[in-house]
Amino acid sequence: MRRLENAFVTLNGTVLVLGLMAMSVMLGWNVLGRYLTGNSLSWADEVARYSMIWLTFLGSGLALREGAHAAITNAQDALPGPWQRAMRALILLVLLGFFAFMVWVGIDYMNRMAVQRSAALRIPMKWIYAAMPVGFLLMIVHLALMAPRYLRAGLQHPEESALG
Repeated sequence: MRRLENAFVTLNGTVLVLGLMAMSVMLGWNVLGRYLTGNSLSWADEVARYSMIWLTFLGSGLALREGAHAAITNAQDALPGPWQRAMRALILLVLLGFFAFMVWVGIDYMNRMAVQRSAALRIPMKWIYAAMPVGFLLMIVHLALMAPRYLRAGLQHPEESALG
């Protein structure tokens, strides 16, 4: 199971790195073309904007895994051991419920935007808005994979575990 989880995390990270590289090359090429030839690609800004949206949602699960989202742990840390575990279980259930709700809302919103097309590329906007349910679905998978460790030990950052 651990190898499958590592492969999933590696694949998620690789997709993000490749997407960011492609976006950087395309924007660099566009800026270079604008200054060298006076012309720019009419669709480059739109592709960069939509790529950033997708990269944000695709990376949100990795950010969750690393504890990079805003979190207030004072109340949890102040509780004795068994109560901390109960609080973490409640947090996991709330997060799971919220993520599932956002997948449902994202699919609904994506379907409502099916008739709208982007300005430059003329692609259906539903493919842009699909980033939301896909991203929250990935967050559910990341949450499920990290839940057992989180229940046992909470969020431990590398610098904290080295000190304590």
